Amino acid sequence: MTSKDKLTMKRAEYKDIPRVAILFDEYRLFYGQESDLKRAEVFLKERMDKDQSVIFYAEMKEIAEPVGFVQLYPSFSSISLQSLWILNDLYVREEARRSGTGRALLQEAEQLARRTGAKGLTLSTSAHNSVAQKLYESEGYIRDNEFWHYDLLTK
Repeated sequence: MTSKDKLTMKRAEYKDIPRVAILFDEYRLFYGQESDLKRAEVFLKERMDKDQSVIFYAEMKEIAEPVGFVQLYPSFSSISLQSLWILNDLYVREEARRSGTGRALLQEAEQLARRTGAKGLTLSTSAHNSVAQKLYESEGYIRDNEFWHYDLLTK
């Protein structure tokens, strides 16, 4: 049985936010943030209200429980004069890792980019997250060695 036989992929709707917010909070914990389920839910609702992101989530068919999600933000490339998607968040619960869930979520993101005529997808990940790096590269993502990315934090 393949991972696609075990998973159901869904685009999150407003009614799904409370369930997805739990995963989103776990994702933030993974990156060292404090748990704040209420703020996570508010954040996701704001993104959906303002049409600022698209979220897909994966459910295990036998338990009908979300086990992973990907959140994408629309953006643009001034150089190529095309739209693109920023794959900002990808998370799979520990018990579902190595099950194909992450790969299935990446493929769902790619399908969105193709359906919307976008140039492609861009993402960044921790330099220490070698498991994620291998997954991205196996799906055709190419690590950018030409451009350096900088952040200016104002808060």
